[in-house]
Amino acid sequence: MKEFYVTVAAILTLSLAAQAGGKNVTEYKKPTRAELEKKLTAQQCHVTQDDGTEPPFQNEYWDNKRAGIYVDVVSGEPLFSSLDKYDSGTGWPSFSKPIESGHVAEREDRKVPFMKRTEVRSKTADSHLGHVFNDGPPSTGLRYCINSAALRFIPIEKLKEEGYEKYLALFEKKGEKAAQLKAGQAVATLAGGCFWGVEELVRKLPGVIETRVGYTGGLTDHPVYDQVHRGDSGHAEAVQVIFDPKKLSYEDLLAYFFRLHDPTTLNRQGNDRGTSYRSAIFYHDEAQKKIAEKVKARVDKSGKWKNPVVTEIVPATKFFDAEDYHQKYLQKNPGGYTCHYLRD
Repeated sequence: MKEFYVTVAAILTLSLAAQAGGKNVTEYKKPTRAELEKKLTAQQCHVTQDDGTEPPFQNEYWDNKRAGIYVDVVSGEPLFSSLDKYDSGTGWPSFSKPIESGHVAEREDRKVPFMKRTEVRSKTADSHLGHVFNDGPPSTGLRYCINSAALRFIPIEKLKEEGYEKYLALFEKKGEKAAQLKAGQAVATLAGGCFWGVEELVRKLPGVIETRVGYTGGLTDHPVYDQVHRGDSGHAEAVQVIFDPKKLSYEDLLAYFFRLHDPTTLNRQGNDRGTSYRSAIFYHDEAQKKIAEKVKARVDKSGKWKNPVVTEIVPATKFFDAEDYHQKYLQKNPGGYTCHYLRD
């Protein structure tokens, strides 16, 4: 029987790393204990500084499937990548290898009687991260079982902004690219039935810079339209929106989104039926999640719909561009099919 003694913690995504404004972060420092107690949650401090433990499945990142990197919550040192993350079934974030071996240190741990383990700590800040075991996937044979409380997650669309631009190349090699954001821009990912009609209405909003239609939220890599349409992939037809939050707030964008489709019909819009036509908001950070929940609750209580709002609010996952002929489809085909229109 495998023994799992590594711990995890639910955390607030607080950054102690320097915000480099697009420049690569190269210096990592450990604040004093007094500074840490002001900046970190009690659990984060307990895990990273006192080798604390928590039960599995009750932490921030054990089931996180978004693309990005994980850094030390104390110093900002880059530790692990989503490209090496896998579901170990243990309820803890598990990785087959560090993003850079030089940022991770290992040492013998005999805290548990009659058991010798290998502890994993961050190199510079000496934060307790977790342990490494020899029962990982074939690629390395290793399982880095890490505490969520020791980590801060940075999605690929924010790597450049937070000073970790060098790691974008890792994802591009695997065919994963962040939305091409420039300073002052934001991204939203929305699914509300056939993406032709959603895109045609959203792209006209003041403050919208660019839109792309594609597939997201499923299990299949590189899905094609026929797969998604049949429901084989689990993906939804979605629109990725790049916008200027100074001209169009995320909250206003969502209010518009709830007007252009029926959020009360499960897996259906108009004549389109199936899970690929579900209503969903794929949030890119906790701030978007909170706003989405607030707007959904407001719409649900407004009385404008006879039935409950069933829109999913779920973390954004990899977005696959749809085939070229789907992009701006109703611009290319003005008389094409759409079941979308604005409600009052």
